Amino acid sequence: MSSFIQITDPHIVAKGALVCGRSDTATALRLAVATINDRLPLLEGVACAIVTGDLTDHGTPEEYAHFLEIMATLDLPWLAVPGNHDQRAAMRAACAGASWLPAEGPIHWQRDFGPYSVIALDTLLEGAHHGRLCAEGLAFLDSALTALGDQPAVIATHHPWLPSGIPAMDADNLHNGAALMARLEAHPGPVRMISGHVHRAVTGQIGRIPCQIAPAPCHAVALDHRAGRDPGLVLEPGAVTLYRWHEVPGPCLTSTLLPLGRFSGPWPFD
Repeated sequence: MSSFIQITDPHIVAKGALVCGRSDTATALRLAVATINDRLPLLEGVACAIVTGDLTDHGTPEEYAHFLEIMATLDLPWLAVPGNHDQRAAMRAACAGASWLPAEGPIHWQRDFGPYSVIALDTLLEGAHHGRLCAEGLAFLDSALTALGDQPAVIATHHPWLPSGIPAMDADNLHNGAALMARLEAHPGPVRMISGHVHRAVTGQIGRIPCQIAPAPCHAVALDHRAGRDPGLVLEPGAVTLYRWHEVPGPCLTSTLLPLGRFSGPWPFD
């Protein structure tokens, strides 16, 4: 199975709480899980979901327990990397026993999808909003890309290197992303980078590398490109992202946003 679904920034809080007193992130994640479960019979070949960070809002054991309770209803296995709102030790304790979770250190992992591989990198710098890849992460990436040869690779991170145009968010992106991009440019096969953190869909290309930022199930960061503005949340419709591999007309990985909820139809075209 060569497809996967990206869920990013669920920001789960304690039961009954709202993020910033406004965003019901638990209900949003439940709706995301229900939407995925409803769509799965129509989406052949979906292997798993990948959660690209901010599983929780404060990284507490109670929040991770709440996150796991909701994700237990997903009809797919899932994997995750931490975001800046997570706490690595608490996340490791909550997810103990997961096959993708390293026993210690940063939470990097690799998954083979047949025609391509996903390399997930931990960009959490605890105590900071921005992200940074540690030396171990860069070494993990070097080893994984070398082993792939010219096979396509998808790099999954929480913090993006692609600018969103929202100044406050771009200041808190991946601060040593240039070192990452240099390695991706040198890889002989196709590469794509997928991230979260901004809570809205942004696409672009840096050099030859397509980069995507995915929307969240819950709130979005307000789209305000003016300098000197503090970021805020807006309760825009949530979504998750489906990635699907195609061999025809040529090998490629496509992405489709899945809006959350049930909608009338489909109706035949007359």
